[in-house]
Amino acid sequence: MNANLYALFANHFPKDLSRCCIETHDGRYYSWLDIERASAKLANLLCSLNLSAGARIAVQVEKSPEALILYLATLRAGYVFLPLNTAYQHAEIGYFIQDAEPEVVVCSPQNFGWVSQIAFQTGSKHVFTLDAPSQGNNRGSLLDRAACMSDQFTTVQSTPTDLAAILYTSGTTGRSKGAMLTHQNLSSNALVLKEIWQWREGDVLLHALPLFHVHGLFVASHGALLNGSKMIFLPKFDADQVLHYLPQATVMMGVPTYYVRLLQDMRLNQTLCRNMRLFISGSAPLLTETFTQFQQRTGQTILERYGMSETTMLSSNPYDGVRKGGTVGLALPGVSIRVRTQDTKVGEASEAEVIGDIEVKGPNVFQGYWRMPEKTAEEFTDDGYFRTGDVGKLDQDGYLSIVGRSKDLIISGGYNVYPKEIESLIDDMPEVLESAVIGLAHADFGEAVSAVVVLKAHAQLGATTLIARLKSQIANFKVPKRVFFIDELPRNTMGKVQKNNLRQQFQDQSRI
Repeated sequence: MNANLYALFANHFPKDLSRCCIETHDGRYYSWLDIERASAKLANLLCSLNLSAGARIAVQVEKSPEALILYLATLRAGYVFLPLNTAYQHAEIGYFIQDAEPEVVVCSPQNFGWVSQIAFQTGSKHVFTLDAPSQGNNRGSLLDRAACMSDQFTTVQSTPTDLAAILYTSGTTGRSKGAMLTHQNLSSNALVLKEIWQWREGDVLLHALPLFHVHGLFVASHGALLNGSKMIFLPKFDADQVLHYLPQATVMMGVPTYYVRLLQDMRLNQTLCRNMRLFISGSAPLLTETFTQFQQRTGQTILERYGMSETTMLSSNPYDGVRKGGTVGLALPGVSIRVRTQDTKVGEASEAEVIGDIEVKGPNVFQGYWRMPEKTAEEFTDDGYFRTGDVGKLDQDGYLSIVGRSKDLIISGGYNVYPKEIESLIDDMPEVLESAVIGLAHADFGEAVSAVVVLKAHAQLGATTLIARLKSQIANFKVPKRVFFIDELPRNTMGKVQKNNLRQQFQDQSRI
């Protein structure tokens, strides 16, 4: 049996290939037959280039159906897909291309000059352009070259351990690492998610996520492809467009920021969501306030889940059953999640409600970091668990809560302080929109707990009042020594707060 991920998808395409696979915001329509034939053309093009076995195909383009088809073509041809964030600039792209040594680079037409210069200098053999087709616009050299290729292609035979993709981590500390994911890693996760989220006949996915990240490329797209479901493809999140298409959809996946912005629009109501059966949130923590407000406004309970580049999805709140706000749910079938402290015995897990390091094991866990065997070895325990770098706890029912990243742990005066606990209390204050708690260097304490706060429009709250409230709720060593007020927290493209930027910004201002 062919373990190629595309072969798995193709086995689940609808019998009627003329049905719609992708509908775009500007009225374009792609049938399942279009997907089959277009991916065949691109796969034939890639194979005509005489690439090495396991060649990397690096792609930095704007979201479009063609970008997704290129991913499928790469799978079909047996090569390794390397998606790159569209926000990456010259130095970042230079690092990724030099590290991964892709033989093919595909970029947006407007970036061809500088990207091709980097690519050819570092040994790439081919550079193509790809643009989202629209009226009057050139689609790019990739589609032009593929136009004369055959629309028939026999998907390459792959083994379960063959690489399908390399995803570079965000690199908030140290240089980015390429997580190597196999066909089995991705297929096993897709099959589990199809079952536990109860994908069904007639489902329509509202797809507003980017395609360079696990969430949009794997979790969302794989779900629809494996279920033979139509996708409504938006180039990016736009509240007006999402609200327009919600009545036509049944499933939506997003980052917490999407749901916050939807709640700001009074058009969001139960009637608009009448056909929706599932809203999923991930990639960043969902505030309990957002969880509750969305439930009250729409009658829909957001399902929060947990995953990362190295593992795809690890846990999920249940489809049928209690979805606990503030948690990321239960371990997926076939996945083992444990929480361990320095005092935990080897091979054992900590007791319920004990905060510690999250470690995971399962068929979805990556094969290691690209060309970094020593780093890979460091990140796995002797009994095969991957150290996620996240800190959390399991409750009595097995629901996992993420407290933060281990790198965000603050050690103040010898005490461990977990930012999430303090952020939750600050976020519950009626004047506060959101907050981030960070550690700043301090001569006496080593690190001083510091809060960066965004207030709601027209709200008034001073640092003294905020600190006084916290002192009545938590131990004094957890109470921020300094409070900074800003207009907006810095976030990456997936909505995660960039605490490293905050630490850099406020360290010089912090003279405690």
